[in-house]
Amino acid sequence: MLLAACAVGAAAATPTSDVRASSAEQAASHSAPPAKSKLDLSGHKRIGKASFYSKKFAGRKMADGTPMDPHDDNAASKTLPLGTTATVTNLETGQSAVVTIQDRGPYVKGRIVDLSPSTARKIGITREQGVATVEVAPIAVPLPDGSVKSGAAMTQMQADARPRDRVE
Repeated sequence: MLLAACAVGAAAATPTSDVRASSAEQAASHSAPPAKSKLDLSGHKRIGKASFYSKKFAGRKMADGTPMDPHDDNAASKTLPLGTTATVTNLETGQSAVVTIQDRGPYVKGRIVDLSPSTARKIGITREQGVATVEVAPIAVPLPDGSVKSGAAMTQMQADARPRDRVE
């Protein structure tokens, strides 16, 4: 069932907040469903561009069936399974937020994640800026068999929590 839910997404919301995206890019992102991307179950960190949902997508159904709440920490990814929790860090500001992947996208070339407006603000992405370079580090990745795999961010948190040998 999870695998079927992960494959949903052609009708998912597509952000258009980036003023630099051409009208042709925007039209293409709304009219043609994207080619299916292979799901990334590795839990590895990725670096790329993030944008955020336009206000017009508030309340619209996301790929997981819930309405998009611009005040929630939700995000869209073409490759992370729905239900993945991840830390998104703006590499320009150093600010981070934890998100849940609930939607498919972004459908603009070169972007790896779309963020809710609230999350974008938390990590320092402004409407004027439109996009920022981010690191997406999965915390927990749901697998098709119903189990959950620890991602890179969880592994790092566990390493940071281990007691250190003290040298005196």
